[in-house]
Parts: sequence; C-alpha cells; structure tokens
Amino acid sequence: MGADEELLFESLRLELRRGSLILAVLASLRREQYGYSLRVALNEVGVEMEESTLYPLLRRLESQGLLDSEWREEDRRKKRFYRLSSRGEAMLARLAAEWRSLSASLEKML
Repeated sequence: MGADEELLFESLRLELRRGSLILAVLASLRREQYGYSLRVALNEVGVEMEESTLYPLLRRLESQGLLDSEWREEDRRKKRFYRLSSRGEAMLARLAAEWRSLSASLEKML
C-alpha cells in the first residue's frame, strides 16, 4: 500500500470512530467517573482515546445537556466528576438502539 492509501485509510478510520467514541463515553458514564478514570476504563475495553479528544468531547456533551459534572476533592486533588444527566440517559438509549440496528444491517452486508 502506498502512502496515499494509508492516509486515506487513516482519515476514513477516524471518521468511522468519531460517532462510536460518543456512544462509548455516554455508556461509560452511566457510572460517575472523572476524566482520567474514564480514559482508563475505555482503554481497558479497547477504546483508546487521547486526552486531546476526550476532554473537549466531555465539555461538548455537557454543553448539550447530556452530562452533569461537579468538582470534588479526592486524594487531596480537585477532580471533575462526570455522569449522565437524565437527558443523557434517554439519548444513550436512543443511540444504542440505533447502533444495534445499524450494526446488524452492516453485519449482513459484510
């Protein structure tokens, strides 16, 4: 494969992952977590995400009303804890149903 093919693949791979990452973050935040613990939890299930991707995504989801957050001190450090809001729970349910439907259709085609 040439360099052009590799660049194209990487671009398409990132585009494919983008929506999946949103679903993964929402699903992981059914249980309250702070940024680093969320990143570790995602990595443990094979969803790798850079901090430069995760934190802007958390801020965007919170601004959309899908997450609630609060600053707390833990281990003598201030940490911002995130969790799904009620709107986020409803949106996660809808997105998960859409994901399952799309995934089932794609599996038939692939």
